[in-house]
This record gives sequence, C-alpha cells and structure tokens, in this order.
Amino acid sequence: MTTLTVTDATLPPLAFRLPEGIHAIEVSLDPEERAQAARRLVRDVYPQGEERLWTTMGSLYSAMADELLADGVAFFGIGLYAIEDGGGVAHCALTLAVHERGDADPDVVAEGTRAALLADPLREVSWLDLPCGPAVYGITFRKLLVDGAYTTSGADEELVMGQIQVHIPFPAGPYTAVLTLDTASVAQWEEFSHAMAEIIGSVDFTGAHRREVTH
Repeated sequence: MTTLTVTDATLPPLAFRLPEGIHAIEVSLDPEERAQAARRLVRDVYPQGEERLWTTMGSLYSAMADELLADGVAFFGIGLYAIEDGGGVAHCALTLAVHERGDADPDVVAEGTRAALLADPLREVSWLDLPCGPAVYGITFRKLLVDGAYTTSGADEELVMGQIQVHIPFPAGPYTAVLTLDTASVAQWEEFSHAMAEIIGSVDFTGAHRREVTH
C-alpha cells in the first residue's frame, strides 16, 4: 500500500492509501509526454502485452488527463490488473482534485453536492458516512469515441466508460476533495468498486502521513 499526502500553501493536509496496481502519472507533463509515460508504464508492467493495448492506454489516459487537469487535478494515476479468466488487462484511471467551496461546514457542503448531482437523472447518487466525515458519491456510464488514429481498425470506435466520483468535504476550511475513478473495463466493475471503497475509506485529514504530492 502507498500513502500519498496532497498539500498546498493554503490547504490542510489530505492523505489516502492506494491499492496495489495503481501507478501515478506525472500531471505536469505535456499531453504527448503523458501519453508516452502511460505507454511506457503499460509496457513495463505488462511486457508481453500487445501494441494495441499500449497505444490505446496511452491515448485514452492522456486525453482524459488533459480534460481533468483543467479542473484542478492534483493526482493522476492508472490502475492495471490482470484478468484471471480469459487473460488480458483491466484498467482504470484515478484522479484527485481539490475545489474551493463557499461554505466550510462539511454537512452543508455534502448536502449541496448531493442536490447538485441528483439533477442528473442518469446518475446514481448516495450519501456516505466515511471515517473522515460525510461524503457523496455518484456513478455514471457514458460512451467515449476513440479516434481511429489510435485503433487497430483505423476507424473510430466507441468505448463504454464507467465512472465513480466521490466528493469529500474537508472537515476544516471551505474545500472539497473529489476522487474520480474512470474505467472502460466495465466487466470488472465490481472489482474497481471495491478498490474505490478501499481508497475513500482510507482518506485522512489529520496530517499524519508525510509523503507529498504538490500541485
């Protein structure tokens, strides 16, 4: 298990544990460097993999990082897990963003977040009571079009993407941590759901952990 601490000049510390199999990608790299970093990581973890996997992973997560970096992402990682039945690799992306809110009361912020998420009728929304305090999660599924330049067929292809997003207000200060897990490996949805539950259950605002990721 790895413990990460996210800090900023004005933010209280935030720490969480990562399950084995999730690897960090440097968020400050430019888009092409991020794609290359993702491809290198997949090659290192699965040297017997296919070129299609390496290329798709790199392009998919680089594009996802571009979108998320504009939204205050402080941590970006990818998870790679061997599929026991039938072989292959299940993969996911994990991000952490910290947003400033107008209210410092965690329960008020969580209630407002829940109301906002419920505005989307296609999103499953629930309240959580975590060890670190109140939280709200939303689950959605969407289709993502992958450019033909990155597919073996040469044609644009659709991927079904599942997303788990958890909003966790800081116990002190007007901030909310947003942890998001995205995956196209929807057949392994249950396994990724358990991994996300493990991550959010470990969130700690006490400052006890000292390995830092700055943003």
